[in-house]
Amino acid sequence: MEAELQSLEDRIKLLASQCQQLRAENIDLRQTVLVLKNDNKRLNDKLDVAKSKVEALIGQIPADEEEAAEEDAE
Repeated sequence: MEAELQSLEDRIKLLASQCQQLRAENIDLRQTVLVLKNDNKRLNDKLDVAKSKVEALIGQIPADEEEAAEEDAE
């Protein structure tokens, strides 16, 4: 009976230790997720700016050769 109680106590201690470890890991992962979300938002904002610039540049390109010829004639 004493051996069974000791075994149970050991298993409970191990479980408690693993629980603490998982809680710490969970905190670290939550912090990592927050950092990555912020990075993702920052990069998406930069991507939106780049898209706008590219669209503006594309808008400046003549649609066909006639427009280019007209501009050359001016």
